[in-house]
Amino acid sequence: MLLKFHKYQGTGNDFVMIDNRHNFFPKDNIQVIEKLCDRRFGIGADGLILLENDLETDFRMVYYNSDGNESSMCGNGGRCLVAFAKSLNLIQDKTSFIATDGLHHATILENGIVSLQMKDVDEVKIEKEYIFLNTGSPHHVTLVNDIENYDVKSKGSEIRYSDLYGNAGSNVNFVNQISDNHFRLRTYERGVEDETLSCGTGATATAIAMNAIGKTNSNSIFIDVEGGKLKVSFEKTNKGYENVFLEGAAAFVFEGIIEI
Repeated sequence: MLLKFHKYQGTGNDFVMIDNRHNFFPKDNIQVIEKLCDRRFGIGADGLILLENDLETDFRMVYYNSDGNESSMCGNGGRCLVAFAKSLNLIQDKTSFIATDGLHHATILENGIVSLQMKDVDEVKIEKEYIFLNTGSPHHVTLVNDIENYDVKSKGSEIRYSDLYGNAGSNVNFVNQISDNHFRLRTYERGVEDETLSCGTGATATAIAMNAIGKTNSNSIFIDVEGGKLKVSFEKTNKGYENVFLEGAAAFVFEGIIEI
C-alpha cells in the first residue's frame, strides 16, 4: 500500500501528517506507525497525526507517539495540524477541532505562527521538588541549574518511570529562569523516550507552574525550547487557569509517498 504523507514541525517537534478523512489508515497497526516515525528506516518524526472527519468541528486530531501508541494531547502537533488543515483548504485562518482532551480553537497569524487554545487547568500540585499538572498531557516540572549541561534523557527517564507516576508515566520538564516572564525549557517526552526539541504541552505546563509557585506574576510568558521560541498566555481565575493559549511557528517540511 502506498501512503501519501506530509511532514511538519513546530519549533523542532516534528510530525508525520496523514489526511485520513477516508479512514484508510491502519490505525491499530503499532508497527506501521513506529516504522513511519523511525528516523533511520522510515520518515522520521516525534509522532504521527491523523486528520479525520468530525461532525461538529472542522476536523478530528488523532495523535500517536513515535512508539506507535495512541497518546494524549500534543500542543505543537495541534498547531502543525492546523497549518496542515489550511494547506488542504479545509479552513482559512480560524478553526475549531476535537482532540483526545476535548475542543480546541486556533488562529493562524502572520509568518506561519499558530495560536492554539489549550485546555483549562483547574489543579496544580505543588511539591517541594517539583510541580505536577495536566495540560492535555501529564507534566512533571522542576527547576534546575546549568540547564545547558543537564542530562535530560537519564534524569527524565528516571522520573518518568519512577513510583510517582506508575505505568502511565509522565512527561518531565527541566526549567531555568531567564527573567521575570522568560524561561528556558528542556523536556523528556514519554512515548518518544528521549528529549525532544520542543514540547507544546510541556511549555504550557511550565508557564502555568512558574506562575503557580510565584516565579512570575505575568500571564504572558516566553519559553525558549531547544528548537525555537514559544509563548504561553492565560487568565488566572478562582477556578484555576483559563483561556490558555500556546503560540509559535508551525512549518511544512516536505511531502512524499512511502510504501507500508
